Amino acid sequence: MSDERTAPPRKVKLWDPLLRAFHWLLALFVVAAWLLGKYGPNQMTLHFWCGYVVAGLLIFRLIWGFVGPTPARFAHFLRGPGAVAGYMRHMFLREPSYWPGHNPLGALSVIAMLAVLAAQVTTGLISDPEDYINVGPLASWVGSDVATGAVEWHELGSNLVLILVLLHVAIILFYRFWKREDLVTPMVTGSKKVRPVEGTDR
Repeated sequence: MSDERTAPPRKVKLWDPLLRAFHWLLALFVVAAWLLGKYGPNQMTLHFWCGYVVAGLLIFRLIWGFVGPTPARFAHFLRGPGAVAGYMRHMFLREPSYWPGHNPLGALSVIAMLAVLAAQVTTGLISDPEDYINVGPLASWVGSDVATGAVEWHELGSNLVLILVLLHVAIILFYRFWKREDLVTPMVTGSKKVRPVEGTDR
């Protein structure tokens, strides 16, 4: 076993305050928008405003992925298929991964969630359900067929968001109870036990 695999973990400051605020605000407003879309009043003003906040948060995350602290940058955690396969080989070991940031598999889930939410915001902005009430503010910028079709895509997107959120929660529980690694507290405090080495496949 290599020194990298046996090196003791140490607690480091990993997630910056803005990234942590982004994470929890995104969770709050995505859940609120989803619930308002499914069970809210017929006039979806509050749903729209939640969507605007989500759009602003996504723009922030895009910018922060290039100019933010190193752990928040896309270049830091996006890795190739080899790294993903290497991580998956050890994923089911009953021990913490101590990964210094988003692991290669988690990075894919981050990108998937951001992409689906971006698509969801876009379809919401251009949707026209033809009820003369809940028309997206940019619906007039596209053709009527696109605007009405966007309603179905928005509904499909809401189901994908639900699946990704449930998967996210399931992974957190898997890490907590199987790998004995707490992923929630570091996103609150910013500190996490890691093995900050290059090339680790755990």
